[in-house]
Amino acid sequence: MDITEQINQLDADLQELGSLLEKAERKRVQELLKQEQKKVEKDLAVKRQQKEQQAKREADPSAPSKPAYTVKITNYAWDQSEKFVKIYLTLKDVHKIPSENVEVNFTEGSFSVLVKDLNGKNHQMKVLNLLYPIDANDSCKKIKTDMVLVMCKKHTSKKWDCLTKVEKQSKEKEKPSVDDSTDPSDSLMNMLKKIYSEGDDEMKRTINKAWSESQEKKMQGEGMMDL
Repeated sequence: MDITEQINQLDADLQELGSLLEKAERKRVQELLKQEQKKVEKDLAVKRQQKEQQAKREADPSAPSKPAYTVKITNYAWDQSEKFVKIYLTLKDVHKIPSENVEVNFTEGSFSVLVKDLNGKNHQMKVLNLLYPIDANDSCKKIKTDMVLVMCKKHTSKKWDCLTKVEKQSKEKEKPSVDDSTDPSDSLMNMLKKIYSEGDDEMKRTINKAWSESQEKKMQGEGMMDL
C-alpha cells in the first residue's frame, strides 16, 4: 500500500471515529474514541509529511534534504476563564501551514507544543508541573492568525495564581517570612531591617526619618507618664 492509499485509509478512519464520537453517550466510550482520534491524527500528519518529502525528492532528486532545526517558543502569554487556562503562542504565519503540522499533547500535569516546518524551522514548547491538574482529553488547540491558542481544561474552577508549581514556589520564596511564634513588633522590625538593607539611599533616609520621629514620640509619651 503506497503512502497516498495509507492517507486515504487514515482519513476514512478519522471520519468514522468522528461519526462514532457524535453518537457515543457514555463518557468512557467518548474518552476512548478521542484517544484513538488523536492517535490517527498523529499517524495522518506523519504520512502527509512523508508524502511531501517524497514529492520534493521526485521533483528534484539531486537536492539534499535539509532537516528543519528546532527552536524554543518563548513569546507567549496566558489567561484563564472559569473552565480553561489559555496559553497564547505568537508564531508568525502559523495559520498558513497545514493544521496537522501543529501538534499539541496534554497530560494531567503538563502540555507540549510542536509546530513543524514553519518558515524553515520547528518550534517547540514544553510546560511541566502545571499548578493544578488538567483534563487531558478535553483540552485542545486552536489556530488563529499568527497564533496558536492552547486550551487546558481545568479539573475544577479554582483560580490559578500562576502557570506552574515552580513559579508558585518562586513567588513564595520572595515573600517576607513572618514567624507566628515571635512578637509582632520583632517581626515588623526584621521586615524593616530587610527593606532597609535592600533599599536605595532615598529609601534608607525615609526609614531613618520615620524611625527617629517614632522614637521622639515614644520618649515624649514616657515623659508625660512620669509627670
